Amino acid sequence: MSDAPTTEPCDACGDPTTDALSRTVRLSVDRANIDTQRLCPDCFADWIQRYQDRLGSGGDEGDDTSEIIVD
Repeated sequence: MSDAPTTEPCDACGDPTTDALSRTVRLSVDRANIDTQRLCPDCFADWIQRYQDRLGSGGDEGDDTSEIIVD
């Protein structure tokens, strides 16, 4: 096995991203994998912002039960 970093494209923008910089977003429901995306740092930041805009609000103020887990 080579020590060279693996470069694969970002699923959002298509730019090559090394493993060290990539983030994987997994959507699971009842332990079943629904979707997995490999994202570059910029697309991951955009994904987090969209998540917070769409899903992070709408609850009671002070109720901070939403959680983002990054592997």
